[in-house]
Order: sequence, then C-alpha cells, then structure tokens
Amino acid sequence: MTTPKILIPIGDASEVLDTMYPFFRLPEAGFEVVVCGPEARLYHLVMHEVPPGDDRWDITREQPGYHLRATAAFRDVDPAGYAGLFISGGRAPEYLRYDQDLLRITRHFFEARKPVAAVCHGIEILTAADCLRGRTVTTVAKCALDATQGGAQYVDQPCVVDGQLVTARTWHDNTPFMKAFVEMLSAQRA
Repeated sequence: MTTPKILIPIGDASEVLDTMYPFFRLPEAGFEVVVCGPEARLYHLVMHEVPPGDDRWDITREQPGYHLRATAAFRDVDPAGYAGLFISGGRAPEYLRYDQDLLRITRHFFEARKPVAAVCHGIEILTAADCLRGRTVTTVAKCALDATQGGAQYVDQPCVVDGQLVTARTWHDNTPFMKAFVEMLSAQRA
C-alpha cells in the first residue's frame, strides 16, 4: 500500500509555524509531505508575532525564520496524485494567489472533494481560486474580508470544519486544526 501524499505549497515569506508544524506532524500520522513552490528551490520562511508587552505594534512583526526546500514547481504538480492540500499563511499567499498553476491545483482538491486545510493568510489563495462560496470559515481577523469577499461566512473560532475544508486562524490554533485535518485525511484513507 502506498503512503498517501499531502501537498504543501509555499513561497518566500510563508509563516514558519504554519508550515513546519504540518511538515512534521503529517508524517507522524502516516502521510508523505511534498512541498511545492513557484520553482523547485529553497524558500525563506518568516516568523510573525505581536511582540508581548509592546503596544507600539498593532499588527504582527515579521522576522526571518527557517528555510524549507520545495521539491516541485507548481507547474509540474499533478494534484490527482495527492490525498490532501495544506495551505499555510504568512505573507506568501499575497503573491502566490496570482499563480495560475497553484489556483488550478487548489481547484482540483475542491472539485475532487479531497481534504483541504488553510490557516491564516492561506485563505487568500482559496478566495483567489473561488473555492469559498457558501462555506463557513475562520482565518486571522485581518483576513476576514478576504473570506467574505470570496463568498464565505467568517467566524472567529480556533478551527472550523465545513465539508472537506478545515480552516484555522493562526498557528496558535495548530492543535485543534491539525487534529481535525488528520482525522479528515485518515477517514478518507479508511
């Protein structure tokens, strides 16, 4: 029996904890992770946080994080070979949402009713792919407009499951978020 593969698209400025937690958690649950990007190369991840006790910041501060290699370019990905899609946040979705190959990949997962997970700014890719209409989702509060402009109902909860889509606000919600996604993937495999 082959190990089901999960696709994680990234780009420069993908959020470290949004990306690295599923990168390690999914193999623990018996899934193979494949990282893809605009090109197959090393990407620079970033860390976002509101510094504790620093009232000068009313939005997240960005700092350099770890690096992660994409082994496939979006244009070369055949999504039919994947059991699920995980879209992390950070600043990367702001420009990745213009990549037509990534939008093609994203639409495939919804059309095939395969599990999809999106956290934080990842919602921007789902909106650009026109995959949110009629759904209930969560995301970081500053992206609520992206969700509603995509035709979704936004709710401020740690984790929301709507059909084969599971969404979370930020990496702070990783525990319930990844639990729901792994359960969804495991049910599909059974």
